[in-house]
Amino acid sequence: MAQLSYRDAVARAIGQEMRRDQRVVFLGEDVAAAGGVFKATPGLLAEFGPVRVRDTPISEQAILGAAMGAAMTGLRPIAEIMFSDFFAVCWDIVANQIAKTRYMTHGQVTLPLVIRCGNGGGLKFGAQHSQSVENWAMAVPGLKVVAPSTARDVIGLFAAAVRDPDPVLFFEQKSLYPAKGEVPNGEIVDELGTAKVLRSGAECTLVALAAMVPRALAAAERLAQQGIEATVVDVRSLVPLDTATILSEVARTGRLFTVEENPRLCGWGAELVSIAAEECFTELLAPPVRITTPHIPLPAADALEDLALPSVDRIVQTVLDSKSR
Repeated sequence: MAQLSYRDAVARAIGQEMRRDQRVVFLGEDVAAAGGVFKATPGLLAEFGPVRVRDTPISEQAILGAAMGAAMTGLRPIAEIMFSDFFAVCWDIVANQIAKTRYMTHGQVTLPLVIRCGNGGGLKFGAQHSQSVENWAMAVPGLKVVAPSTARDVIGLFAAAVRDPDPVLFFEQKSLYPAKGEVPNGEIVDELGTAKVLRSGAECTLVALAAMVPRALAAAERLAQQGIEATVVDVRSLVPLDTATILSEVARTGRLFTVEENPRLCGWGAELVSIAAEECFTELLAPPVRITTPHIPLPAADALEDLALPSVDRIVQTVLDSKSR
């Protein structure tokens, strides 16, 4: 067991899968010689060489076109889109080609590829480099969508993504890169579509993703000091979604709060609230509540970005307000 940063876990995850399977290749802008713009991929070029670790031109279409072709011919590519915002530049390839090829060829062509990216806010990069876009991806049939919150989950979920026969979008939350956590030695392999209950309480359930997970845990600690014991669930995987774990916790506490970095309109929490209303309506003691970023471009100014993103204070106050009704 060792302390490892979320950033260092990315390189370990890629290295683990490249050592295991010679078909795994890695490509993207500045991922090789420079070790990644977020310094998350150092050492891979030196270990695996320029044939398997390749710097590409500044062209998201070229990166994903090459990755798609490689996957169609038997490789298992890992492609990096530097900022998740840049999916907007290559969304046709993702949504109309990669997501649909297996279906449209009746399974004759599979695309075992992973597209990883830096996602979300917290670093004050402005509206074009700070978006949380996992809700874009989960709206497209044929894509699997993963967003880890810890260094250990980066490795385990990444291994599951690389070994999956379908395309997986792997969202790394940029503000979490420095965060450290305990990581076991040796190979780590997880399972897609599995949520984790990180804290158990009887009075409400906080369901969070990526950077919102540590904030939900901190809020639960604060709520406990005021006599409110909260369950915290880390979603981890949006597609497939572990509804069994999440709904069992919601049914047990009777109160659901989603904590989302997505803009409010059509965020992943809206889908979860809909499922909860259908599947455990009679167990709910109060209407589910979504704690989200407003439906605005994320500001670059420090104070304004902090105000827009769900904070520990806002989570705590929202729960208290709901309990008082």
